[in-house]
Amino acid sequence: MTAPKKPAGKKPAPPAKKPAPKAVAKPVGKPAPKPAPKLAPPKAAAKPVAPVKVEPPKPAPEKVPPRAQLIPKLHKALKASFKPVAFNTNRDLLDQVLVACCLENAPYEAAEKAHSRLRESAFDLNEIRVTTVAELAEMLHDLPDPSHAALSLRRVLQSVFESTYAFSLEHAKKHSLAHGLKVLEGMHGIPPFVVAHVASTALDGHMIPLDKGAVAALYLCGLTTRAEYDSGKVAGLERIIGKKAGVEFSSLLHLFGIEVLTNLHGATVRKVIQAVNPAALKDRMPKRGEPLPSPTPPPPPTDKESLKAAEAARHAAEEHRPAGPQAAARPAGKTPMPPAGSGPKKPGDGKSGPKPFVVKPNVGKPLTIKPQMAPPPEPAKPQPAAKKPAAPPAKPAAKPSKPAAGKPAAKGDRHSADIGKRKPR
Repeated sequence: MTAPKKPAGKKPAPPAKKPAPKAVAKPVGKPAPKPAPKLAPPKAAAKPVAPVKVEPPKPAPEKVPPRAQLIPKLHKALKASFKPVAFNTNRDLLDQVLVACCLENAPYEAAEKAHSRLRESAFDLNEIRVTTVAELAEMLHDLPDPSHAALSLRRVLQSVFESTYAFSLEHAKKHSLAHGLKVLEGMHGIPPFVVAHVASTALDGHMIPLDKGAVAALYLCGLTTRAEYDSGKVAGLERIIGKKAGVEFSSLLHLFGIEVLTNLHGATVRKVIQAVNPAALKDRMPKRGEPLPSPTPPPPPTDKESLKAAEAARHAAEEHRPAGPQAAARPAGKTPMPPAGSGPKKPGDGKSGPKPFVVKPNVGKPLTIKPQMAPPPEPAKPQPAAKKPAAPPAKPAAKPSKPAAGKPAAKGDRHSADIGKRKPR
């Protein structure tokens, strides 16, 4: 089937238009109130941003110089410029400790003279222990730092007295070297230089004592880093210097350190540094007229272990404070136990060391002195009259005769006779 055909000549009609909406008449009067705009909820306050700590970049660790090559050169140069001094080891161990306290940063002759003057002027070691630091410093006026030496002496004597109740350290020699070092290091306030010096000279150990002058000498020669110079500790010297040459090298290094402290820009110091490390003479030697660089103290500890150790050190310093007429009243409490082997052995448990005693406060009662009146003057004695002529001596009386046998004896004679008849007990 075919679709029907559309008629030709007629166009399709357009679509009808929608009528426009009529305008609505607004009521005459007050306009309607506009709705209040909705307020946005308040925004939460922005949290303060903590400032970011920018840590400064840590400096690269300084390289350790080749000590195995430089220390033999230093030993050879010191032999050419100084003569070693033989230390007297015939004294008691406590006297050697006291001499070592005077020897720190001081020449050998000055330390020996100061120790001799101290022992001669004091009655005994207990008098030195209770003497003030200022009075001890006056006796040690020949030393470069008499106050430091006086304080070391008093601390050593106080520690020895509290540990053994006597002024003796001979018990430190009875056992091994480790025992002797433990006894020396257990004393409060003893300098590390004194421990190393006594261990190398009296206890037959191998240690290199280092004081301020020796550390400065090693730093100027380029043998230590700046961190080791600030801390005052140099590790590894004992492995390079043999035990046979240890005492000689320590003596020569001590003399060189004294020369560095007293005459820094002298010809001897420059000659030794030039022979050991010529590059250090330009890099580390201060200019003429300038002093040695002062060591930088380490920062205060922040971790718990370091703070705990510092608190324990302060507590030990309070416990070991030396007593004397110039010291304040000490707090009552117990003193620490003495080191092992310092006291007589007990028969029961075999432990050594005396029992701790309780320290009473050093507070004395005020003395009240009553005024005494002068005695009254004695009356004048009358002068004796003229002597009369002596009478002729009288004749001696006749001896009393013995009582008759028939008469009873007197009361006193009877008592004497009864006592004579008794047997001795």
